[in-house]
This record gives sequence, C-alpha cells and structure tokens, in this order.
Amino acid sequence: MESHKGYFKGIFVIVAASFLWGTTGLAANYSEAVSALAIGALSSGVGGILLVITSRNKLLIDYKLILQQPTLLLLGAISVSIYPLAFYSSMRLSGVAIGTVVSIASAPLFAAILDRLISKKHISLQWFLSFIIGAIGIILLVLGKEQIHLEVNNLHEETFGVLLGCIAGLTYASYSWVAKRLIESGVHSRSSMSGLFGCAAFLLLPSLWFTGDNLFSNPTNISISLYIGIIPMFIGYLLFGFGLNFINASKATLITLIEPLIATILAVCIIGEKFKVIGWVGVCLVLLCLLIQTIKPPSLSTRRAESMPCE
Repeated sequence: MESHKGYFKGIFVIVAASFLWGTTGLAANYSEAVSALAIGALSSGVGGILLVITSRNKLLIDYKLILQQPTLLLLGAISVSIYPLAFYSSMRLSGVAIGTVVSIASAPLFAAILDRLISKKHISLQWFLSFIIGAIGIILLVLGKEQIHLEVNNLHEETFGVLLGCIAGLTYASYSWVAKRLIESGVHSRSSMSGLFGCAAFLLLPSLWFTGDNLFSNPTNISISLYIGIIPMFIGYLLFGFGLNFINASKATLITLIEPLIATILAVCIIGEKFKVIGWVGVCLVLLCLLIQTIKPPSLSTRRAESMPCE
C-alpha cells in the first residue's frame, strides 16, 4: 500500500512542478529588452543558490557520496547549465508555444533512451502508448494555435529555435537521469538536485557579465527574473527531485508534458491567444496521456497470484 501511495505522491508533486514551470514562458514574455541567455542564467543561478542554502544540512551528509561519482556530477551540472540557455533561446527564436512544446515533448524520448541504453531498464508498452498519445497531442496543440502576430519571420531562426528546443529536451532528460541515478545510489533527493543546480550556478552566474544588459534596468525585469528563479526553478525543482524518489526519470519527464498544456491555458486566459478546435483536441490527448501514466499496472507477481486457482 505504501509503495502505491508513494507512486501517486510522486506523480502529484511532479504535476505540481510542471504547473510552476508552465508559467516561465509567460513571465519571460513580459521582460523588456533582456536576452534569453540572461534570463536563463539568472533564473537557474538564483534557483541553484537557493537550493544549496535550503538543503545545506542534507548536502553536508551526502556530499562525499556525490563526489564519489564525479562523472555523473559533471554531466548533470553541464546539462543543468545548458538547459535554461537553450530553453529560453528556443522560445525567443521560435515562439513561446513552439519552444516550450519542443523542449518538453522531446525530453521523455531522450530520457527513455538513456534509461534503456545506460541503465538497461525495460521500457513498458504503457510508456510507449502514453508517449505516442502525448506527442500527437502536443503536435496538434502547436498546429491549432492561431498565429495572430507572427513573431518569427526568418525560417532559419525558427528552425534553429526548434533545434535548440531539442537540445533543451536532451539536457533536461540528462540531468533528470543523473538526479535519479544519484538518488538510487543513496543520495537524498534534495542533495541531488541542489548539488547539480549549485554547481551549475557557478557556471551560469558569471555569464551575466556578458549577457545581463537591462536585466536590472527596471522593476519589471527584476521581478520577472526573481520570480522565475524562486518559484518555478527553486520550488519546482524541489518538488521534481522529491518525485524522483518514487518514479523513474523517463516517466517523470513524460508527466511534465503537462507544462506546455499549462503554458497554453495561461496564454489563452492572460495573453488572449486563441486556438482552433484541433488545438483543443491536442489538449484532450495530453490529458489522456497523463491519465494513462497515473494508472499503475499490477506487478508480475501480483498478476501471477491472481491467476493461480484457489485451493
């Protein structure tokens, strides 16, 4: 019963984290004359520092175990550093909706590949079914958006934005996989996430010297940067790390397909963007994808026990 409760607890907190992450594109959209690289560097840097400060007691216990796995730590820190830069740049070049969709929708595929090739974990039919449904839903969501104001006029820029979205998806899946590996080795979830993001903060914050023009030029830009760093990045990744205690990285990243759904709903309600019927069909498919993921199939031993005749 406890593992069953833990399974649904993991799903719930990752959905909550995805909801917070779904607000980042909307918030960044209101920044004035600030580069996407600066927003990504500051938000992840602030989030990383806060994670380290609030998790310092756990880190003091687990740091030796983390340092015993330098390859994982380096891979995770580099992935965390690249992700926000690629993610926000993708949204700037190809648009908020497409950038978010490509970044998040590609992550589950990369996570499953990592789980299969490196961790040698079995990928279930349930995962493939939910991934196909979710991916179709995301595609319909993008196709269903009515482009009232076309922000990207250059096809090469839009293509490059999509490529950056794929890079964001790969790095997102990579640090999720690293965090899960650290947790499975005995590292606490908070130590795992704070260790990765803390190391990434040392890589990201110095870049503001070159990219941070206008970042603190007015209260709006300051508020947006601090909001993204504290709420989606800090609190969101605390929740995400906690959820990884109960479910694997490929399933966790698949559940985060709710993020572009949240971003779409906020865009409709706040910005006033409109979607065709096909777009709302995509919304329903994403919800179906999440529903399939919340259904935990019975274990093999349970099925065998149920199939045995009663004496």
